[in-house]
Amino acid sequence: MAASFVTGEVSAAEMTASAHTLRAVDVKPYDIHKPLKRFKFDSGLSFDYPHAVRGIYVTGPSAGGERFKELLNLVDKSDLNAMVIDVKEDYGKLTFKPEDEKFNWASDDFIKDPRQMLKTLEKKGIYPIARVVVFKDSVFAKKHPEYSFKENGEVWSNGKGESFVNPFNKEVWEYNVKVAKMAAELGFQEIQFDYVRFPEGFENKDEELEYSLGDYENSNLDPVKRRVQAVTDFVKYAKKELSPYDVDVAVDIFGYAATIPETPGIGQNFSKISENVDVISSMIYPSHWTSYFGIDMPDKEPYRLVNEYTKVENSILKKLKNPPVSRPWIQDFEAPWLYGGSSPTQYGKAEVEAQIKALNENGVNEFLIWNAGNKYTKGVDYTPLD
Repeated sequence: MAASFVTGEVSAAEMTASAHTLRAVDVKPYDIHKPLKRFKFDSGLSFDYPHAVRGIYVTGPSAGGERFKELLNLVDKSDLNAMVIDVKEDYGKLTFKPEDEKFNWASDDFIKDPRQMLKTLEKKGIYPIARVVVFKDSVFAKKHPEYSFKENGEVWSNGKGESFVNPFNKEVWEYNVKVAKMAAELGFQEIQFDYVRFPEGFENKDEELEYSLGDYENSNLDPVKRRVQAVTDFVKYAKKELSPYDVDVAVDIFGYAATIPETPGIGQNFSKISENVDVISSMIYPSHWTSYFGIDMPDKEPYRLVNEYTKVENSILKKLKNPPVSRPWIQDFEAPWLYGGSSPTQYGKAEVEAQIKALNENGVNEFLIWNAGNKYTKGVDYTPLD
């Protein structure tokens, strides 16, 4: 009778026959100390990790529009070999339409056929990285105000009209990791988490805003270290959850985070985040620095800024037991706001190459290039030391 529970209904004749059948069972010894084989997801696409990743940023509209052909051509005919493509962009919109309809509220399907896009990248040997913006998320904050920061009972926005969700809330972690898993299932080889932090200047808003401390309610840590703990814990959680998908995990981080023990407001500790990722991508755009390293106007001296920064980062990574790959974000855009509306420092071939040269001379061979409009300088030598 036991057979019916396993295989469904059987006839009386079959039951009678089975009672008189001698079954041979092949028993093999099993080493109880041997770990069980874990589930590993296979997207069905195959990419080789480049000798050194050299990539560009690609928005959802660019990836799903006519601009994509131009960007493919740029990478295909140069020493570039990777694309960082928005999967969840700066306002929280997913750039494709997931199969699971319960995510439709967050979807703005710029990329009509992400799977076909990835097949094109596979054919051309271009390494695909999925950018997932985490805690800056106006869309999620509006849908779930309870997981956001509030001011006078309303969802708080910064001076740019952007809202953040609360890194102390595990529900926010789970949602973003679900998005990352969808990207991995599509075939992306790496998940790059951006805005893994509290809002800028949060140390000045901490006591003014209304928000939950979640599982950190009873923490004995001071507010700065508590924020660092929450951000670091999210990175650990994401890395663990994504382990069956055989993807690398990367985090974008402010460059200045490497120059101080830990950021007072945003919750980033360079060493702690680096210890829990495969790739660390410091945003070291010269235009975004003040007079660090004794450089009065870093935007005008891209080589010197990157050279000085990289020495600092290298010294920190050398102290870690398992340091991640360093793959900084560099600049291919002008910064007119520094000069009252017009920029005398034009970022072109010489300025982009100067940043790459400074990285390479310090032993850093991987980099990503940022231009928000995806308009990249032509004719750049992306391997200037070769």
